[in-house]
Amino acid sequence: MLTRKKSKILAEIPMASMADIAFLLLIFFLVSTVFDEERGLSLILPAAGETVGVSPKNVVFFLIRETGLVEVKRGESPQIQQITRSEVGAIWRTESVANPLIIAAVKTAPTAPYRYMIDVLDELQRNGAERISLQALTP
Repeated sequence: MLTRKKSKILAEIPMASMADIAFLLLIFFLVSTVFDEERGLSLILPAAGETVGVSPKNVVFFLIRETGLVEVKRGESPQIQQITRSEVGAIWRTESVANPLIIAAVKTAPTAPYRYMIDVLDELQRNGAERISLQALTP
């Protein structure tokens, strides 16, 4: 008796073109994706090497401490007022009404969390501050 040997049928998916398809899909999604343009603070910077003289009476210093408290110092006055970050807007409104040339100088302690400075900048922006100076607070 002759017995037939059953041939095994191998069901394989050809993998040679899988890499090509993956790269084509990757290119398609990269080309067709629309990235949102990030909107940040619009800055007008002076020209390189240009120094601008500012009268100290036209500056209000907002000193941001590590604890989140904000100290307000007006010009050359030695008097310092401690406020919270949410009160910055009210201080700015009163100062800008009294002096339209006022500049907000935000000085942040190097060890203060970044969100404290952002909170102060948001308050200033909400209350119409257009002239802001950012500086690091030196001990």
